[in-house]
Amino acid sequence: MTLYTLLAFLGASIALTVAPGPDNIFVMTQGIARGRKPAIVTALGMCSGVSVHTVAAAFGISAVFYSSAVAFTVVKSAGAAYLLYLAFKTLKERSAIRLSAAEALPAAALFRRGFIMNVLNPKVAMFFLAFLPQFVAPAAGHVPLQMLLLGVIFMVQAVVIFCLIGYFAGSIGSFILARPRIARYFDWLTAGVFAALGVRLALAER
Repeated sequence: MTLYTLLAFLGASIALTVAPGPDNIFVMTQGIARGRKPAIVTALGMCSGVSVHTVAAAFGISAVFYSSAVAFTVVKSAGAAYLLYLAFKTLKERSAIRLSAAEALPAAALFRRGFIMNVLNPKVAMFFLAFLPQFVAPAAGHVPLQMLLLGVIFMVQAVVIFCLIGYFAGSIGSFILARPRIARYFDWLTAGVFAALGVRLALAER
């Protein structure tokens, strides 16, 4: 694998990560709702999920989603149900906007939330299975190791970009907190984002 290939992969990865999508929206929502640190922790959880998809793609596990409609549907349904649960929980507890440090979710819970959302998205697994091999050089041998290296590069750049998104979204959250009338309605917006992502995943096709 040449340096040119690695740089090309990095450029493509950055472009794909920056492009608007469910992950960006999720991290941005967390930043606005809970602040910079919670958004960054959530982003780290989501990016950690990339390691699962990378290993799965490297060793052919993700290929199951191409060949088995049942496996795809099961994982997709679990992910959609989890997002809809988050929407319900947000409205039930009315805690999307943090009002004090005491109301903040533990870092472990935020990390777990991001990790589960990423891992339970079969579209991400299929994406990695289709994307990573395009930059692998079979003639160089050790194909799984090459894919693992590419996965690490993708994860590192995703961490940087998502953390930046969470940081700046946290600034917007501080602006909203200073205006209680706006903050009062943000629970509905946050729940709407979760629900929309859940429905989008539920309707996704292979």
